[in-house]
Amino acid sequence: MTVNKNRKPGRSVFFQEQADNTEKPEPIVREDRSPDLEKNPNSETDNRNQVSLAPLLEALKAARDGDFSVRLPENNGLGEVAIVFNQMVSTNQNFAIEIERINQAIGEEGELTQRATLKNAQGDWNTSINLLNGLIDNLAQPTTEVARVLEAIAIGDLSEKIALKVNGKPLKGEFLRLGTIVNSVVDLLTTFTDEVTRVAKEVGTEGKLGGQAQVKGVSGVWKDLTDNVNSMASNLTNQVRNIVKVCTAISVGELNHKINVEAEGELLRLKETINKMVDILNSFASEVIRVAKETGTEGQLGSQAIVKGVAGTWKELTDNVNSMASNLTDQVRNIAEVATAVAEGDLSKKITVEAQGEILELKNTLNQMVEQLNDFSSD
Repeated sequence: MTVNKNRKPGRSVFFQEQADNTEKPEPIVREDRSPDLEKNPNSETDNRNQVSLAPLLEALKAARDGDFSVRLPENNGLGEVAIVFNQMVSTNQNFAIEIERINQAIGEEGELTQRATLKNAQGDWNTSINLLNGLIDNLAQPTTEVARVLEAIAIGDLSEKIALKVNGKPLKGEFLRLGTIVNSVVDLLTTFTDEVTRVAKEVGTEGKLGGQAQVKGVSGVWKDLTDNVNSMASNLTNQVRNIVKVCTAISVGELNHKINVEAEGELLRLKETINKMVDILNSFASEVIRVAKETGTEGQLGSQAIVKGVAGTWKELTDNVNSMASNLTDQVRNIAEVATAVAEGDLSKKITVEAQGEILELKNTLNQMVEQLNDFSSD
């Protein structure tokens, strides 16, 4: 007896042995024969038929239980029945293998373009394959659409949405719910982006302070993002307006204003710098006014402006004011000294301080007067 090693162990051997045994069936001998058997002369033939159909029954049971590896020997008297049976279970087995392949390719490896095929499929087999592929199409299409839209969102393209109709038929059930949710996300992102862009353009580029993003129906992270953008715009508006107010006051000579809004980082540095500038301007103005008043109005010569911590232009201005006051003090005192000497009859003194402009003219005039008085007294 030859055993086909490619068949399922045990079962194929059983059928081969059955085929060998049924070639020459042994008559069944029973001691107590029933009346029906005694009355039926064909009972021995029926027993032989039962023996020859036993492999078919076992094979049918295996197929019923989902075991498509069973094959009938084609030389056991079943003839074309065995051939057709073997073809049927082969088709079933190929169908099961194909479903397993599709499950592996699509369900585990994510190859959504894979489709089931069954060679020489006809009738309901072909219908089953088409229905299976149709099911795969219907399941893969939403996944592909979601991936397409999410990929567009990832690169900043918010113009893509999931089509809620496929081949003219509206989506239903979970597919419709998924499509609606993704499209809602796209709409929300579009609105959020438009509003943030508008506020950023108005505040940052066009200088229109006070802009606020309006995104209706948001919650969670989206509401937090919207609130943070609005908070940023509001803080920046208050800070810039306070800075403008203080700078405007400085420009019209009001040095009693300072920046008082809360600030951090570079805006805090700007706030501190402007407030320091106000302090310096206050100190400089106060000192210049004091020196000018003492020297020019009260006649208290020798005053000097004292402005601590100044540098650059502010130091030059302070030095120039002090230089002016010092020069004016020297010139006035020298003139007063000569005038006092002339008044006391002492014509030996002249104005010697350096002078320019009208002070130089006054110096020359007084010195000429002293000379003329000297000449007159000599005569």
